[in-house]
Amino acid sequence: MRATLLATLLCALLSASARAMGIEDVWMGISWGEAPETVQRHLGARGFALPRPLDFGDSYSPLVLRDVSIGGFPLIVYYQFDKVTHRLKRIQLELPRHRVNAGAFRAIFLALDGDYGVPNASCGTLPGPTTAFQGSAEYVWTRDGMVIRAIFRDTTLEAFGGCFSPACGLTAQLLLRVSPPAEDSAVCPPLPTRTQLKATQ
Repeated sequence: MRATLLATLLCALLSASARAMGIEDVWMGISWGEAPETVQRHLGARGFALPRPLDFGDSYSPLVLRDVSIGGFPLIVYYQFDKVTHRLKRIQLELPRHRVNAGAFRAIFLALDGDYGVPNASCGTLPGPTTAFQGSAEYVWTRDGMVIRAIFRDTTLEAFGGCFSPACGLTAQLLLRVSPPAEDSAVCPPLPTRTQLKATQ
């Protein structure tokens, strides 16, 4: 009886731990527009305050959450706050760049597809001079007042054509952006055709 109870408790703890690693745990209990201090309280010991905030253009990130597993890959979570209002604007998850490849993106995409179903929108760009020879693929889900955008960028998407520009050295990126609808229109332009791309060259 005692062994059965212990096994049940252990199973429950492991299940809770596994659930804590999912993408929804990233915003559990957190609301858009909250101050950094409030978000830090929600995160507790899991949240890591950076010694110096990271700059993201229209926002900054003083808080990160490490090793959130999606599709078997550990992502770093950046809580981005508006530079003017100092309120939570979006949440960005990123796979460390040395681990980014097409296989990782596929695994993460399949995990999101399993949780949220077919994306509401998909798009991308072909490598060329106007995109610094970096191709990209994007998928967008809109669910329960959240916009989830998966982005994969890599110069190797155009490997068959060759690339002789210094821009070809750009590092691949794999990002997930979670935003309120007011911050993300949840649409993206369709992938351009080869004819359209050549017309811009």
